[in-house]
Amino acid sequence: MDQHFPKGALFDLDDTILSINARVEQSWYKVSADFSSRYDSLQVDTLMAAIGEVRDWYWSDLERHRWGRLNLAMARREVVEMALARLGINDSNAAGELSEAYGEEIEKHMRPFPGAIDTLKHFRRNNIPLALVTNGSAEVQRRKIHRFELGTFFNCIVIESEFGFGKPDGRIFQHALNQLGIDKKDAWMIGDDLARDVAGAKQMGILSIWVDWQNKGLPASSAVQPDRIIRSITELV
Repeated sequence: MDQHFPKGALFDLDDTILSINARVEQSWYKVSADFSSRYDSLQVDTLMAAIGEVRDWYWSDLERHRWGRLNLAMARREVVEMALARLGINDSNAAGELSEAYGEEIEKHMRPFPGAIDTLKHFRRNNIPLALVTNGSAEVQRRKIHRFELGTFFNCIVIESEFGFGKPDGRIFQHALNQLGIDKKDAWMIGDDLARDVAGAKQMGILSIWVDWQNKGLPASSAVQPDRIIRSITELV
């Protein structure tokens, strides 16, 4: 075993192993452009701005965030409905079409980050037990896991909707540690979400590694201080 490796590691899924949000703006622009062409007076930039404002508001609330990530398709539809209503378009069918088209666009471009699969293989070759700890619904997350054949890399997979609690709740971290049979002081938590992955791990006494895949750097106002910052999980090996 490499000396710098932990006795076990917990990995987040979205935007840590799989690239999910890298094409958010491009995807919204594409489906908004297709949709806005139906209305003579609706400009794509106007629609994009309305969706962006509602989206930022929607996901900023902790309780809406928790509900929305467990009901992602419905959350997206609500965002679009509210955005269209701001523009004087009250059409639930149109909102459904637009939000579904966005979901399909995101799915189409979803893929593992370059080198992510090789990194997981490296951990496994070094006999490091791994847990996948992810928020969201089992239906959505297990579809991703199956699509990219990720299950073979992990000793356990803990999904919020199946377990009953999500990150940053300490119970989901402790459950993963118990499944791996390791102590918190011997583990790493690797994820891209400061509030959920990093803060949750630090509260548990787990070494936290923040994946700054956007290369934005730690916000000056951040109350959360990761133990280590990387741009890609390939840096772990």
